[in-house]
Amino acid sequence: MKRESKLKAVIIVLVILLAISIAYISIGIYQQASLQNQLDAYQQGAQYGYEQAILQVMQQASTCQPVPLFADNVTINMVAVECLQQLPAG
Repeated sequence: MKRESKLKAVIIVLVILLAISIAYISIGIYQQASLQNQLDAYQQGAQYGYEQAILQVMQQASTCQPVPLFADNVTINMVAVECLQQLPAG
C-alpha cells in the first residue's frame, strides 16, 4: 500500500507541474499575440499618418503655391510641375 500511495503522490505532483507548465506557456503565447496586435496597430497608424501627410502636401501643392518641406536642418520649397508649365514664357 505504501508504494501505491507514493505513486499517487508522484502522479499528483506531475499533474500539477504539467498544469503549471501549460499555464506558463499559454500566458507567454497570449502576451506575444497581444504585443503583435499592438505592433500591427502602431504600424497601421504610422502608415495612415504617412498617407495623410502626403495627401496634405499634394493638396497644398495643387494650389500652385510653394509648399515648404522641412527635414532635419534642411528646408526646400516644393511646387507642382503642372504649375510651372502654366507660367507664361518670357
